Amino acid sequence: MSILLKNVRAVDDMKDFFCDIFIDNGKIMSIGKNISREADRIIDGGGRLIVIPGLFDMHVHFRDPGQTHKEDILTGCAAALAGGVTGVVCMPNTTPPIDSRETVEYILKKAKDTGVDVYPAACITKGMKGTELYDWTELGVKIISDDGRPVANGELMRRALEESVSNGLLVASHCEDLDIINGGIVNKGEASEKLGVKGMDRASEDSVTAREIALADSCGAHIHICHVSTKGSVGLIRDAKKRGIKVTCETCPHYFTYTEEKLLARDADYRMNPPLRTEEDRQAVLEAVLDGTIDCIVTDHAPHTAEEKADFEKAPNGVVGLETSLSVTLTQLFHTKKLPLIRIAGLMSVAPRKLLGVPVTRIEKGAKADLAVIDLDMEWTVEPEKLRSKSHNTVFKGEKLKGRVVTTISDGVVRYEL
Repeated sequence: MSILLKNVRAVDDMKDFFCDIFIDNGKIMSIGKNISREADRIIDGGGRLIVIPGLFDMHVHFRDPGQTHKEDILTGCAAALAGGVTGVVCMPNTTPPIDSRETVEYILKKAKDTGVDVYPAACITKGMKGTELYDWTELGVKIISDDGRPVANGELMRRALEESVSNGLLVASHCEDLDIINGGIVNKGEASEKLGVKGMDRASEDSVTAREIALADSCGAHIHICHVSTKGSVGLIRDAKKRGIKVTCETCPHYFTYTEEKLLARDADYRMNPPLRTEEDRQAVLEAVLDGTIDCIVTDHAPHTAEEKADFEKAPNGVVGLETSLSVTLTQLFHTKKLPLIRIAGLMSVAPRKLLGVPVTRIEKGAKADLAVIDLDMEWTVEPEKLRSKSHNTVFKGEKLKGRVVTTISDGVVRYEL
């Protein structure tokens, strides 16, 4: 398929300019002004549509295998494409967990023709049980994590980090002390007190973040901290970076948008782990995104059925986010003049690919044609029932957002159109 994008504004992490883009055989063949070529598809941006590299979300849960009533690889990839996402890392807390070559191959085979590059994360410990490591090189993965359950044994985590240096793997940590959590379901503070439920103390996240940084420093390894949500963790990571420790991190749009006040409605769609926290934490996360302490924006896309989310106190944690992440980021950061598009492209497309060590997508001749076409000024209201994800537990339901993906191209093929 050949595609000619006319009169568009092209933005990646290095450049921002107006041009035409001609795509053929899955690649960007030419970039320039007034390109005149025959094409199977012509998309005229009218000088207002933005083209950025396809987003890369390095933290999603596709629930496949074993929990496909919530999501599967096909519906997860469809949701990704609707959000302009052309690459993902799917976390290993499936049933069974991703700790065998067979499970990795099953995921890759099912994802093959979706138009989304799916990279399975393997467990750090066998079965995510926290007791035994194994040879990840046999699995052919690029990232390991026990996301959903922290590795409680510090020596085991140190050994994993040590081995990651020679194996070339990225180690991603879900920073949570389960003894501190002790059954908590929302942030410990005013909201938990008003709701009369157990809270999740910030010290749970902060203490394990500090441990992971110390362990990585001890063996010269790279540690990636998942879904940062607290002022304390932000401070620890910022300081560690200044000291030259190999630490990177991510956050999600809900952590720089909302606070624990959302929980007062007793609606489990606002429950995730880590939880929405205080305004002080929200501001700290926002500042860390703006100053570069936080390396990338992800979703922690975690689908659950309406039935599972019906009981506020018993519901599982997690929210979907693939179809709203870019729009929320544009609404909160671009349209408020906090971040330019170049930085957003870096945070959501280029940086996560670099962290994972996979080919970086930029808008340049010869590059793979993975692109998201965006109408920056399109206003829309999030209607959960219209999401392409199999589950509709979005924290942004009913929100009016500004900026939306209208077309997603991967491997030079139009995979999604609004």
